[in-house]
Amino acid sequence: MSEAIGSSGTDSVRTYAQDIAENPRQADNQGMSKLQQKMQQKLKGARFRWINETLYTTTGTKAYDMMRNDPKIFEEYHQGFTSQVEKWPVNPIDVFIKQLEMSKKRLVVADMGCGEAKLAATVSNQHKVHSFDLVAYNKYITACNIAKVPLKNGAVDVVIFCLALMGTDFIKFIREANRILRTGGELKIAEVVSRISNIDTFVSALENQGFKLARKDTSNKMFAVFQLTKVSETAFLGASTENLLKPCIYKRR
Repeated sequence: MSEAIGSSGTDSVRTYAQDIAENPRQADNQGMSKLQQKMQQKLKGARFRWINETLYTTTGTKAYDMMRNDPKIFEEYHQGFTSQVEKWPVNPIDVFIKQLEMSKKRLVVADMGCGEAKLAATVSNQHKVHSFDLVAYNKYITACNIAKVPLKNGAVDVVIFCLALMGTDFIKFIREANRILRTGGELKIAEVVSRISNIDTFVSALENQGFKLARKDTSNKMFAVFQLTKVSETAFLGASTENLLKPCIYKRR
């Protein structure tokens, strides 16, 4: 306490008082700046929730058109997405990166709904990675609806969906994965646990598209990971997929 009322403390108070005298709105501006920052974060959060909900409740075609008409939406979404995933103990894309880094064979990989293409940026020196999303955000990404990607039949060894089964017609993404995968190729999926109504039913729907479950990991409280093998071409749509994955619907405030 003695230092607070000594000469250095007095100088500090005097200097601050002089600053206010020279710029009487400085204190208010500093307060407003913090308030503005807080409001800005709230607005960004609300904007992210709106975009997120829209992507979950529309078709891949409509989502692609929306992003093509306003590419800034993609950047806003992924800023919010990154902030959200940073709070998780593990980022699911890091799980797939680690798996690919452990592979001794050079693989051809399709990262569907790749976001900012972290996977390609990390493992492209080891594997050939095709990154697809609604906007070509950087040099790695090809913009398209992932229900129809510009690859030939059987062109890849691995297809990855990391939190990317967002459209109401997501089963078309799975069928496209079957088309571009070679027989014996791997389908890797990470999905938010709370979205999956019933894991067995979800797996069954995937297997109806020409895949066989190899393993699943539901140990993480935030997301589940599935690895499937392509055993045949997709023959039919199978049962309704309408309620397999719940959309993220936010409470109105």
